[in-house]
Order: sequence, then structure tokens, then C-alpha cells
Amino acid sequence: MSTVRKRRIVIDILLGITFVFSIIIAILLGLALAATQNLKYIDGDLTPIESALPTQIFDRHGELITEFFSNEKRKVISIDEVPDHLLFAIMTREDRRFFEHNGFDFTRLVKAAFDIVRGQYSGGASTITQQVAGNRYADRRDISISRKLVELWYSIQLERYYTKQEILEFYINEIPFGGGTNGVEAASQFYFHKSARDITIAESVLLANVIARHSTYSPLKNPNIAKERQEEILSQMVELGYTTQEEADQSFHQYWQGYDGTRASSESAWGNRNDKAPWFSWYLTSQLEELHLSADDIWKGGLKVYTTLDLEYQSIADEYMAQALKYANETNASNTRVRSKAGDKQFLPIIDLLALGFNLRDLRTAGSKEKSQAKKYYRDYLNPLIDVLGVSFNRNDLKDTATTGFEIEQKISKRTEIEGALVSLDSHTGHILAMIGGSSLDSRTNWFNRAVDGHIQPGSSFKPLYYSAAINLKKFDAASLIIDRPVVFENDDGTPYIPENFKGEWVDYVLLRNALAHSMNVPSLKVLEAIGFDAAIDQASKLLGISDPIQIEKTFPRKFPLGLGIINVSPLQMAKAYATFPNGGKEVVPISVRYIEDRYGKIILEPEKQMLNAQKRKGNATQLMSPQAAFVMTNILQGTVKYGTLSSTSYWNGGWEGRPVAGKTGTTQNWSDAWTCGFTNQVTTTMWFGFDQPGNSLGTNMTGATLTGKYWGKYMKRIHEDMPNEEFTEPATGIRRVTVCELSGDLPDPEGYCNGHTYEEVFIEGTQPRTYCELHKKREKANVDSEERIINVLDSLERDGENPFKLWIDEEEKQEYMDNQPGENDQDDNEETVTIDALETTTENNSENDYSIDFNSENHLFD
Repeated sequence: MSTVRKRRIVIDILLGITFVFSIIIAILLGLALAATQNLKYIDGDLTPIESALPTQIFDRHGELITEFFSNEKRKVISIDEVPDHLLFAIMTREDRRFFEHNGFDFTRLVKAAFDIVRGQYSGGASTITQQVAGNRYADRRDISISRKLVELWYSIQLERYYTKQEILEFYINEIPFGGGTNGVEAASQFYFHKSARDITIAESVLLANVIARHSTYSPLKNPNIAKERQEEILSQMVELGYTTQEEADQSFHQYWQGYDGTRASSESAWGNRNDKAPWFSWYLTSQLEELHLSADDIWKGGLKVYTTLDLEYQSIADEYMAQALKYANETNASNTRVRSKAGDKQFLPIIDLLALGFNLRDLRTAGSKEKSQAKKYYRDYLNPLIDVLGVSFNRNDLKDTATTGFEIEQKISKRTEIEGALVSLDSHTGHILAMIGGSSLDSRTNWFNRAVDGHIQPGSSFKPLYYSAAINLKKFDAASLIIDRPVVFENDDGTPYIPENFKGEWVDYVLLRNALAHSMNVPSLKVLEAIGFDAAIDQASKLLGISDPIQIEKTFPRKFPLGLGIINVSPLQMAKAYATFPNGGKEVVPISVRYIEDRYGKIILEPEKQMLNAQKRKGNATQLMSPQAAFVMTNILQGTVKYGTLSSTSYWNGGWEGRPVAGKTGTTQNWSDAWTCGFTNQVTTTMWFGFDQPGNSLGTNMTGATLTGKYWGKYMKRIHEDMPNEEFTEPATGIRRVTVCELSGDLPDPEGYCNGHTYEEVFIEGTQPRTYCELHKKREKANVDSEERIINVLDSLERDGENPFKLWIDEEEKQEYMDNQPGENDQDDNEETVTIDALETTTENNSENDYSIDFNSENHLFD
């Protein structure tokens, strides 16, 4: 059969189907007309069918968190007042043939019918007139042909009774634009802090885009996606002749060059409600939009949303986060003052001298303190007062001045104020139990939810993600012996990478368990090198919930700094990843909404049930690592809490009282970010502190262990007070417990050299050690040789008339040594031990000492 004939047959089939659907639509439309034959007119003011009711948000115990309600200060704007490019942008995005059709576009309608029949409805069929009709007279959550017919009927009536300009005016004033806004004026104020009368071409396109998908195309929540979609619509507007390429490019670049991701409207309804968990509620709005609820549903629909949040945990989180931020900012201010004083003492006199010597007035520093105090006074006291006066007396000049002041405050805050975030999940269900996204949710200066949208380097808290791959692949076990010495790694592109351990300390050999507990960098990178980038990235991306190949490639560089957490993730992603360990290696999906009822008490959505069904359909794909590997990793991470970087939590919170706890800290380069991620069998929590603007340092006295670990431990202790001490679930099979040597990780030497230096380790069946330890035997021989060398040196010094203890650190140390010397009648082995220790102290701390004991690397390891 020829290609031409095949094409002709396909065209005939499509025409036939179209004809059949046309008949069906015509019949259904006729029935709809007959059913509404008594309708004589459309209500002129397009009032809603149901009165607006607030949506109530409840925690998991049924306690009211807050209410969402619409902004009653909505401003109607005339179509004559908005710029033409706003109308052109909306028509380009929503309805290009608006001025040509009579209320509906037949081609788009048929396509929508086909999509609905095939179960692939993706929107886009409704004209502007149909959207106005559907917004007032139909339930737009109902994806069906019957709903389309209702819209179609009312759109025809609207076109009969109103002009195109009037319908377009209805549209721009009534349609939802996300963020609880309806109409372009409220939306423009929300997104851009300006009237719709003044928005640019690029801003008009952004507003047109959010009509379709409020959360996805929001320039505040997803700037990268919004930017890509904005470019597409601008190009289409150029093709349609609505603007020139030069105007489009200029407007586009102008907008993004001045883009500030923390902007939000101070006049939205968001700030006018009582909210016991504002960061969670802010996150919840985007989740409700993802469930295809319209702004009217969320803000006027009278829904009852039953969430996963626990208000008791949230209250405890608020308490400790406030304490932590206060402590962190005060400590940082103290650190800054110390550095500033040192700088002033060294450099300011030089600068003043240069200024006087060369008559450079701009270099003069006198009065800088007074200027700094004046600026602070303006920001803290005068600027808020100007803002109040501007609103009270409707003075735009004062309001603009205040806005500028707040923008300056934002930029300063991002550089100098330490922020924090916290997320708690149920370790098995993924229920979000508590969430904090920053110091305070202020719609003017601080709304960015760092817990969800933060792109933060996790540092060493990332290490367990690829360690788990090493355990799961059985290439390593908890007792694997790894070399910890300076080394040069070679990246895939041939460039060298030379890592350092914290404070530049090395221990020669270390067990994998201890390397992770003490966050050693070189052993960790040796684990990464051994398993390869493919295995590490594959495991980490699964644990973090990143499935898009392009996003995976962008997130995970195939270079060794990856092993030290040089990527960008959010605290919510890290909580999801860590919860996998206590959940037996099964995927944990964070969820915030259990179910939703309409105003009449009928359940209309069950997101939790849908998520569980989706996981069932995925089957074994939800098992991200074996239950045995998850249990071994959990056991290793318990070591971090018992004797590693999180061991100080027991001091800060009064002890865990026998509760099994596991976790890991993370501190990024230059002490910029401080993390703690950890879990019990009931709750997984991640906590982060740092700056919004990268590059600043918290200071060496504020790390994942000393800052974040302290308050993470306090919080976790409190929320578990009424919970039983649950052990982590051990798999019924596949785990072996074996006594091993604490130095080598091998079986204890049968001759008894390892006696007193063993512990019980957990292994995946088949990975337990088969060989016996030889290191203790070597140590015994090395110690004997070392003692002989020391005695020879002492004998030699005494023969030469030298006092081997003539060099001391200070008199206190000397007196302590003399006090500990045995008397004439009680000489024992203690004398030799003290003498050796004293000599080591002397040679370690005096670089000019002529006599030093040369210990080899093995003997140094065993000291």
C-alpha cells in the first residue's frame, strides 16, 4: 500500500471520528438547552452559586491549625487601565482566537473530548469565555464532558449578553492567579509589588502563565520553570506581532537581572490569619494546588483539610528553633566583633594614615561607627514607621520609600542573619510531623521556606547515602579496614583532588564504622572510589527522590568533592533519605495531607490512600536497599550518637535513657552550613543552620555537632518523652553478629593478643570476616622494640650527665610530674610508665629538643 493511500485512510478515519463526536456533542448540547429552557437571563454581576467559606486546616489529632480565607480587599481594575501587552499575553497563553469565536473553539473542544475519552486530559480546551463561565457556574475540579457542556452553555449565553471587552474584563478581575489571589490587580501586587497598570511585558507573561498552573509556573516557587515557560510565550507573542524581539528580550533580561526570590505581597490574606504552623501552612498551599484545587476551592470553598502535622511537636520545634537561632546569631555577632576589633586594630590606623598623608577624604574612617548606628536605627525603627504612615494616609511616595528600605533590609539579612530549618517525618509513613522554614514567616522580608525549597550543601551528612550503596553491594562492611592518610584522587576529567580531614588529623588505619562516626574525609572518598560514581549517584538520587535524568546530572557532579556533600538539597529531601534506614530500606514518601472533605462533610480527595496505592503499584521498586543493608547502616549511625560527632547530644539533653538513636552531622567548607540528620524508629528529623547568601561562615565554634546537634538532640528528646523506647527492626534473616577485633575488624587472634580489645559487630550474612587479626601481635612486638629504644636513650643521656627532664612546658606540669613519682620504698612499673609519658610530652611540645624518639607509623597508631 502506498504512503499516500495510508495517509488518506488516516485522514478519513480522523474526519469520521470528528463527525461522530460532532453529532454526539450536538445531541448533548441540545439536551442541555432543553433542560435549561426556562433560563431567561444570566445574572449580570456573575455572583457565585455558593457563598464563600474559609477552608479549615487540622492536625493529625483533629486540632485546628489555621483557616484559609480570601482577601476581601480585592481591587477591581478596568480593562482600559491595564496595558495592552497584558491582554495580549493572556490571549497568547489562553485563547488566541478570543475575538474570532462565539464562546468556544470547536477544534479545541473536540480535542478535549478525545483526551477525556482516552483518560489523558491535560487541559487547554477552554476559551477565556468558558473559563469565566466555569469559574462561576461549574465545578472545575470535575474533569468530564458534562462539566464541559455546562461551561459551553453558559459561555454561549455570556457571549450573547456581553461584549468581548466586558467578558475579558470579567476574566482579568475574577480568574485565580495562585497565592490566594483573584484578578490581575491582586496578583500583580502579590508577585511584583506593583499595580497591574505598571507591569512590563515580561511580568505580564508570568501572570498569564500562572493562570494555568499556579504552583508550577510561579516565579516565586519555581523561578527556573517559570523562566523557561516565559521565554516560550514571549517568542509566541513576537511571532503573533504583539511585540518586537528587542522589546521582549529587553523586558526579559531586565526582570531577571533584578529578580529577588524573597519578594511577596504584604497585602495578601496570608498574613491576616492566626496560624499555629505558618511554615507548614505555606507549604500546604502548594500541595493543595498540586491536587488540582483552585484558588476558590482553597480560599472560599469551606473545605476541611486533615493533615499529618502534630501541633505538639510543632510547638516544641518552634521553641528550640527560636533558642537555637538566638544563640547562633548572638555567637556569630560575638565572632564578628572579635574579628572586627582585630581588623580595626591592625588596618584602620594604616588607612587613616594614608588618608591624611595623601589627603584622601573618602578613606577616612572616623565616624563610621556613628554611621553604622544611624543606618541600623533607620532600618529597625524609622522604616517601619514610614510604611505605616504611607498605608494610613495612602501616600505612594512614603510606601515606595518603605519598600526600598525593606528591600535593603532583605539583602543585609541574607548576608548577616543566620537562618534555620527543621523537618520531622514519621520514620515509616512519611507523615510530615513538624516543619520550620526560617526564623519567622514575614510576607514582606522572610517567606522563603528553606525546609522545602532550600538548595543547601549537606556536607558530611551526605556520606551515609553512598555508604549505604557500599554496604548494600557488599563491597564494604561495618568492620572494613580503610587507610586514612594524605592521598591524591583523580577525577574523571583527569584533574587531581586532595582532600583533608577535619583539622588536618590522620589516623593511618580506621574501621568503616569509626570513619563515618568521626566523619573522616579520606576514608569516605576511598569508599566512593571503590564503589564508583555510578553506584553512588544511583543510590543517592533514589534516596533523595530525584528521578529525572537531567536533574540527576545537574545535581551530582562526577567528581570526588561529591563525596563530601558538594551538592544542593533541601532538608525535606534529606529527611526522606534518612527515614529509609529505619524503614527497612523501603522508600519513604513525605506527605502532608491525609484526606479532604468538602463543606458538606463528604470526602473528595484522599492523597494518602493514593500515595499508598502508587507505592503498591511500584512493587519491589520501593525497596531502595535490602533490609539487611538498612539495618547495618542504622547500626553504624548509632555509633555516631554513642561515640562520634553526635555523642555530645547526651550531655546537652540529659541522656537518651536507653533509647536507640542514630544520625550524622554535616559541616560544609568554611563552616558555612551546619546539619544534623538523625532518627529513632518512630521519627526522623533534619535540622540546618546557615546563611541564605552562600559564602559566609558560622565560625569554627558552630558546627553540625556543636550547634545543630545540640538543639536537634534537645528537640528529639522532648518529642519522644511519651513514646516507648523502640528498638530498630532487625530482619528475621540475613544478619550475623560476630565478635571482632576493634583495630583490624578481623576475628580475634586465637593466641589472645586481642583480649580486651574486641566488640560485637553486625554483618550481612556472608560478609563477616574469615581471617584472624595480626595487628595486635605486631603491636606487641613494636611496643617491646620501642621500650628498648627508650631505655637505651635514657641510659645514654644519664651517662652523658644530662637530665632528660630539663625541658618542661610549665612549672605546673613539672610539679604534677614530681607529685606522681613513687617513694623510695614503693618502686614499681609505674615509674617506667610515667617516665615514658613525660619524655613523650617533652619531645612533642618542644621543637628545639635535641633528643626525640622516632616512632614508626605502626607504633604511633598503637600508642
